Amino acid sequence: MMTDDEKYMRRCIQLAKNGQQNAKPNPMVGAVIVSADGRIIGEGYHVRCGEGHAEVNAFASVRSEDEALLPESTIYVSLEPCSHYGKTPPCADLIIKKGLRRVVVGCIDEFAEVQGRGIRKLREAGIEVEVGVLEEECKALNHRFFTFHREKRPYIILKWAQTANGFIDDNHHPTQISSAFTKMLSHKLRAEEDAILVGRVTEERDHPQLTVREWEGPNPKRLVIDRAHPLNLESLHAHHIQSLIVEGGAQTLRSFLVQNLWDEIRVETNTTMTVSGGTRAPQIPANAVVVEGRSYGDNQIILYRKA
Repeated sequence: MMTDDEKYMRRCIQLAKNGQQNAKPNPMVGAVIVSADGRIIGEGYHVRCGEGHAEVNAFASVRSEDEALLPESTIYVSLEPCSHYGKTPPCADLIIKKGLRRVVVGCIDEFAEVQGRGIRKLREAGIEVEVGVLEEECKALNHRFFTFHREKRPYIILKWAQTANGFIDDNHHPTQISSAFTKMLSHKLRAEEDAILVGRVTEERDHPQLTVREWEGPNPKRLVIDRAHPLNLESLHAHHIQSLIVEGGAQTLRSFLVQNLWDEIRVETNTTMTVSGGTRAPQIPANAVVVEGRSYGDNQIILYRKA
């Protein structure tokens, strides 16, 4: 059975997702203020980088007649409140100023400027702080942000489509494996990530557009690599690219797999399509576990992450 803390934290996660496009390169964060009698009196999310954080927007939404309830209220935040001066003042200071009695945090911020300092500041001010409510879900919300700061590289998504008998083309010629709907989902993914990469052979043979055509949003930065122009993760980090889709070809995908250089694998299989030969799809590595699988007509998409 879901506890009250989990219920309100789940609402924080829902709110945070509204910032998926415009909060970057900052993390997605949601905040909910709940009065002592269990009523939500304020909520908000980080809408856009450089503007108010989730906590600021949640406090701004509290009606004047509810201001007096704040000292007995709890604020729920999916990510640890910041304690440093960036483009906006520290949210931990704002919570202290508002006099709330309790703060519930989904997960600690791994960003070097925060890393537990916000929680420590709140506790030193005498505020009760609970950490780790729906922690894994809150971490998953910002796995791109966390990977970027922890590993100093983008979050890497390997992606391919294959026939029912395991080929990514038809006798080395491009073929339409995705359905119209799953193609739209691929373009949705492109709109959500920062960059997309293919190898030189795929670029010369297939001339892929790698753009967002079936969805609304920005096109990802286009990257092409070969032996003469290898991928430089440090350069991607320096250019603030937090996420990278690798779409092929097979040799490029395998090079990432051999180096264990991936965070997520998305495989689409057309369960009714077979070909007589062609380029074999890469093998799923042993350290990959299925986290999600969905069917869309004859096409199935399976999402893997590292064990």
